[in-house]
Amino acid sequence: MTRNLLALLLAASLAVPGMASAAPVKIGFINSITGPEAPIGENLTNGVTMAIEDLKKKGVEVQLMKEDDTGKPQISMSAMEKLAGQGVAGVVGPYTSACANAVSKLAEKYKVPLLVPAAAKEEITRQGLKYVYRLNAPADKYASSLIDAALVMGKPKTIAFIYENTDFGTSTVKTAKEYIAKKGIKMVADESYSKGSPDYRSTLSKIKGQNPDLVFMVSYVADAILLMRQSREIGLQPQAFLGGGAGFTTVQFAKETTISNNVFSTTQWTDDVSWPGAKDFFNRYKAKFGKEPTYHAACAYQAMLIMGETASKNGGDREKTKAGLKSGSWKGIMGDTKFEDYDGFTNQNKHQMLVLQIQDGQFETVFPTNFASKKPIFPFPKWK
Repeated sequence: MTRNLLALLLAASLAVPGMASAAPVKIGFINSITGPEAPIGENLTNGVTMAIEDLKKKGVEVQLMKEDDTGKPQISMSAMEKLAGQGVAGVVGPYTSACANAVSKLAEKYKVPLLVPAAAKEEITRQGLKYVYRLNAPADKYASSLIDAALVMGKPKTIAFIYENTDFGTSTVKTAKEYIAKKGIKMVADESYSKGSPDYRSTLSKIKGQNPDLVFMVSYVADAILLMRQSREIGLQPQAFLGGGAGFTTVQFAKETTISNNVFSTTQWTDDVSWPGAKDFFNRYKAKFGKEPTYHAACAYQAMLIMGETASKNGGDREKTKAGLKSGSWKGIMGDTKFEDYDGFTNQNKHQMLVLQIQDGQFETVFPTNFASKKPIFPFPKWK
């Protein structure tokens, strides 16, 4: 009789709203596991791995369903359709802007909550989609953060843009052009390229001929390294090189010290911040994976924690998970997180961007000053 009573009490407790589901909750994860963006994709995978472990410590069991989109929108869309059919409560990802933008419309079609951890294209959360949420700051903040920092450090009057002709590159530069118009900075070069090109010297030489005060680049890691290497070769010498996130924030780029030192970039996260658990996450990640995390890892970690907790609390029900994401707020390694509607955005987190500079091969936070670990080096020193 006592055993039956215990069983009834247990069943009743599991039915109480707000309590975590006892059964594992299915969460999809779409990421660039292979392909050209795999070096950054690895950071997202590692961040999600740590989140799943931490969720388990909290009593939240997640059945993670991984899909590799290889960085291609069409494959990403197929992955979303597959996951929707497999009954996931929600999906975290994809990484690239092109993939995330393509998948967002399918999330709405299949009514699957989608939490984008790191893709920057503004339109992702500017389409009025009710099932799409974004943790990271959008592209306009990449540009404005860097340009504001340059204006604090000096008096730049001209800027040149060189960027990959993808959703990420074009959307970031579009917002930058709008912002410099407000700040009275003149654009003297607007050069887009197909990523993975073997040589950028002719384009960089055209930019050098304009003698810009600022050179603003938007690239993933391989192109970021090549662009800076060839900038050095031709003697391109602005007041500052500004890297719009992505490849410019990777350890792989920072290690190329002959060309990466003193380059500015913008990021969603560093271990310098006072956000709860940020330093601990950095230390645990480095101990576990033998390398330092990029902001992509932190974004993916926090996104999976939020999705896992919310879906589990709501028994894996998609509509209740969607409502939980909309009404909830969280504190963690990415600071305060709340998905809001503002300035044309829907379900967009208002996230604080940080400006970094590579000094002696290390990323140092230089803006905002309340987060700064070092003072900025400005203007860019003459090439050796």
